[in-house]
Amino acid sequence: MTTTDLHNPADGSVLMTLDLLDADAVDDAVARARTAQRAWARLAPVERGQALRAFADAVRDHVEELARLEVANSGHPIGQARWEAGHVADVLTYYAAAPERLFGRQIPVAGGIDMTFAEPIGVIGVITPWNFPMTIASWGFAPALAAGNAVLVKPAEWTPLTTIRLGEIAVQAGLPDGLLQVLPGRGSVLGERLVTHPGVGKVVFTGSTATGARVMAAAAPTVTNVTLELGGKSANVVFADADLERAAATAPYGVFENAGQDCCARSRILVQESVYERFMELLEPAVAGVRVGDPADEATEMGPLVSRPHWEKVASYVPDDAPVAFRGSAPSGPGNWFAPTVLTPSSRTDRTVVEEIFGPVVTVLRFSDEADAIALANDTAYGLSGSIWTRDVSRAFRVARAVEAGNLSVNSHSSVRYATPFGGFKQSGIGRELGPDAPLAFTETKNVFVAVEDGPRSDQQSVAVEDAAQEESA
Repeated sequence: MTTTDLHNPADGSVLMTLDLLDADAVDDAVARARTAQRAWARLAPVERGQALRAFADAVRDHVEELARLEVANSGHPIGQARWEAGHVADVLTYYAAAPERLFGRQIPVAGGIDMTFAEPIGVIGVITPWNFPMTIASWGFAPALAAGNAVLVKPAEWTPLTTIRLGEIAVQAGLPDGLLQVLPGRGSVLGERLVTHPGVGKVVFTGSTATGARVMAAAAPTVTNVTLELGGKSANVVFADADLERAAATAPYGVFENAGQDCCARSRILVQESVYERFMELLEPAVAGVRVGDPADEATEMGPLVSRPHWEKVASYVPDDAPVAFRGSAPSGPGNWFAPTVLTPSSRTDRTVVEEIFGPVVTVLRFSDEADAIALANDTAYGLSGSIWTRDVSRAFRVARAVEAGNLSVNSHSSVRYATPFGGFKQSGIGRELGPDAPLAFTETKNVFVAVEDGPRSDQQSVAVEDAAQEESA
């Protein structure tokens, strides 16, 4: 049995040694899931909804436990972790209403009645990242279960504990055995088997663009459906007419939340040159005011980076000669601490501007006018999220329509709501999660035609009439 040590990112201590599953475990899990899924899909929609509501209620009963577990395993501040656990319950409650609303359509056709049905795919594989373990897991399993599927979740190797606990809570809440299984293991072993397994009908993957490309390639031989939510290098565009005080005060939370370990992080701040100096004057105290420290402390706003290897990656973007405008503060001593850092690179092609750093590092660039702002915002391989700050409503709409990103906010940094679709353009992914249509992404459309006799004519007479009509139209 392969094992791995899980560490507390705030102090480096070992939380526990976790047993990791191997590729053979996927075969057993798929077999159990297929059995559970057939029974689950046969339940009346109202019964599936009731089961998901019971699961949501059970999660609410364990919010504090899940939050404390996330603090220890992921380094999330306790206030944020409580929100995340509550968000899981909210997502389950939202999709508990979906089974009774998976409507098909009746399509007018000649000679009969045509209907569509949304049929469950079967077994869904959900591969989640280490940055938001339990919330992103719920985005996959809640709508998939609502649509009548079984789900196998492969959590990230560094932060699996809250997802494992959610799987246990699901069983305690009454979900059938085998319907929702959590499989901890190496991505290169267990994850690859999950993607290539012929019994898995769809894979949902959240992670880096490079790994997402490998997932897509691995799924190709079996033509397995994939949804990919990948990297980002989102722009925070600040026009001269914006509320500069509010834009500067909120900018740190658009990028430094979760220590910048967020695909939606507004890691490029683009400021119109006429107000650049004033914006920077306002931004510096806002960055200094970010409270970085013990994630178990109720006052903490930003915790540590998830691991030492990740800390080293982030640090590589800020060498001693980096163009640092100013920094916030961070604790010294053990732990993966990294101070919020603001860079002002001289080139728009600097690697800190182009590459996803995935840490508390933000670049600030100038732009001249609206056209330049749009060009700069779109000058990236990614297209996940972004913000636009302006008091001009017409400009807000023009820029929002022109920026190539899946989720944009005007005078806000909000990206994710469970009731609205989420996903990216370009190399930020394929498909959408969340929103009212998410369960449909876990179904196949089946079309059924029922012939209806039209009066006393025989089938041969009907064919003759149709042939004559076709000849006449030709």
